[in-house]
Amino acid sequence: METYKSSRAINGGRNMRHLRNHSSDNLTTGSVPESRILVLYTGGTIGMVRNDDGVLVPKANVIVKNLRKYPHMHDEKYANERFGSMGPLVLPLTATDNRRVLYNVLEYSPLYDSSNMTMDDWIHIANDIKQAYEHFDGFVVLHGTDTLSYTASALSFMLESLGKIVIITGSQVPIFDSRSDGQENFLSSLIIAANHNIPEVCVFFGTKLMRGNRTSKVSAFSFNGFDSPNFPPLAKANIKIEVDYWAIFRPCSLKKFNVHATLNRNVGLLRIFPSITSHLVKAFLQPPIEGVVLQTYGAGNIPLNREDMISEFREASKRGVIIVNITQCATGCVSGTYEPGKKLEEAGVISGFDMTPEAALTKLAYVLSKKEWDTETKRKFMQTNLRGELTNGRPPSLEDLDLVEAVARSLKISSTTEILELGTILFPAMLNAAVVARDLAKLEMLKGYGADISQRNTDGRTALHIACCEGDLSVVQCLLRMGASVHIKDRFDRTPLTDAVEYDHHDIIKTLMQCGAHLHGSGYLIGEKMCAAASAGNVKRLKSYDYANADFSQKEFSGRTPLHCAALHNKAQTIKFLLEHGVPTDCKDKIGQTPLDLAMAAGSAEAVSLLSKTEPTENSGETNGRK
Repeated sequence: METYKSSRAINGGRNMRHLRNHSSDNLTTGSVPESRILVLYTGGTIGMVRNDDGVLVPKANVIVKNLRKYPHMHDEKYANERFGSMGPLVLPLTATDNRRVLYNVLEYSPLYDSSNMTMDDWIHIANDIKQAYEHFDGFVVLHGTDTLSYTASALSFMLESLGKIVIITGSQVPIFDSRSDGQENFLSSLIIAANHNIPEVCVFFGTKLMRGNRTSKVSAFSFNGFDSPNFPPLAKANIKIEVDYWAIFRPCSLKKFNVHATLNRNVGLLRIFPSITSHLVKAFLQPPIEGVVLQTYGAGNIPLNREDMISEFREASKRGVIIVNITQCATGCVSGTYEPGKKLEEAGVISGFDMTPEAALTKLAYVLSKKEWDTETKRKFMQTNLRGELTNGRPPSLEDLDLVEAVARSLKISSTTEILELGTILFPAMLNAAVVARDLAKLEMLKGYGADISQRNTDGRTALHIACCEGDLSVVQCLLRMGASVHIKDRFDRTPLTDAVEYDHHDIIKTLMQCGAHLHGSGYLIGEKMCAAASAGNVKRLKSYDYANADFSQKEFSGRTPLHCAALHNKAQTIKFLLEHGVPTDCKDKIGQTPLDLAMAAGSAEAVSLLSKTEPTENSGETNGRK
């Protein structure tokens, strides 16, 4: 049964390796492109079952077993034919689907009640995502609802330079109850994660995909239990899934995905209430406290006649305690409109703008843990929009898109829907034309008009795909700085890295790898391409694969490695290159032949000479100096 345990200790790493090795990476693809999603089942109501007394309880090794029985959650016939009974779960394919969704479930042990979640558990989840990051296209975290927004907010900061979607979801009613919101929440999360490039930590609940660090739980009973009060949904899942790509917050730095697995625990929430005493405030602000989220009235106000309380904030700020002011209201933000807010600013309290309590608290824990930053830098970053958690300007609205409007007017198009559809046609064409023309100024202009830099054309290709074929490094770097995604696959299942490799643009490959790109798809298919290059003596192509961190011991379908093929075709320079990269020489193909056996059988004299001089190297699972 495809349920894998995750624990805090050694078993966590071992089970994650088992999950990766038993995913579908080593299998051939079907006729429809596939997306692979990892589900981290941490616990919560969504997977609970009722005991003999009718009480909901978490139960190990149940969720996958039951999911296999639900035809809308698992295509048993296809899965058995393709993978066997122990393979991943597979969503059924509908006529409108562009990708088949495969998903593995990593079950935590023990399963958590989310009210018991701690910072250690956030770190645990983040590290599991890190270990599996290159092997899956997206991640879904099944989580209890009570502290779900805290986890979503914390992960949004901890997962630095995130390039893939992470969706956290749960339910108010267990997924296996006859009337449950869990089925729709889970199913929609899987479909969105598999089909849409939204490189954010998100929350899906009801019919809305929301930015994780903008959400709060607003109801204990409603199926619409979460809301994003100060920011619109990133997507809505109705009959069609409608994504607001202009609202997506994309990383714009040339950095690789990383997990910041340290958090400062000396943080807290202090809510102002009538008649709060200065003694209580003073006690709260004493060491070891280092950061406080201050929840004030309205637009950031406290009683104006409470100099005793303000002096406590002033003294704490002087000691280096970072105090962040946010409103107690569900919507809106703090501002310096009123005198009490100004008094707080003068006392050293900084604005948290429109952050939720969950976002402000977890951001404080994240920022304060950055030992390389001094106090002033930390104060600065608390007021900086790091992951879309606070309003800093606004995304382009339809009224801003005067370029599209001008075309719409000439075509006598007036409806909002048609104008938005026109933008999805015009912008990819103009972006791609600017890439081919190497016109960086036009790329900047188009982004200013509201173009989504990762928008796809009809073949699913982005401007970055085109740039990686064209080979101009400056254009690629420009697109990456604008937030272009390195992970988007076109309709042929090719990423920008695939194009850079197959056009041998080595500097571009290195840049993409620096930004977190990695080879996608079946290992056998990658092995087949490397074998073709080795057979042709194409060392330049093999260097491209080397820069892309490929494994030169990877076999193709007949069990042969690139060294087998180079030996068979007597490609001496290729053999030397592969041997210099530590490729094992004793690897056997499906008929039991080593590279030397093939060279001797084919009469490849140079190959025989080179391989005969080489001590057999065992394939220990470490090749090219990589694990």
